[in-house]
Amino acid sequence: MSVGDVAGLIAAIAFVLLVGLLAVPLLKLGRVLDETRDSVKELTEHTVPVLDETATLVASSNVQLEHIDTVTTAAAQVSENVSALTALFAATVGGPMIKVAAFSYGVRRALSGLVAGAGKGR
Repeated sequence: MSVGDVAGLIAAIAFVLLVGLLAVPLLKLGRVLDETRDSVKELTEHTVPVLDETATLVASSNVQLEHIDTVTTAAAQVSENVSALTALFAATVGGPMIKVAAFSYGVRRALSGLVAGAGKGR
């Protein structure tokens, strides 16, 4: 065996050791990737039903919001009707009540003037 053969043999052994040392982390990385794939698969299996339930919940919430919108619209109409009724009542009853109050005030002033004048005349 020549020196070149020995050097080639040493290089071959070193290469085999290098490949062996690099194979261990690659195998561990392969296991990590397998675990990651399994975790993602399990997560997907559990997430899809949750998303379906969420979609159903949002749809039912939209239906409830439509009902609330109807109730709110009706309440606004009732409020408008009460406001109109109040304005009508104030216009119908308020004017005559002001006239009655003014008349009664005038009568009181007149009577108090008569009573005061009659008291001074005696």
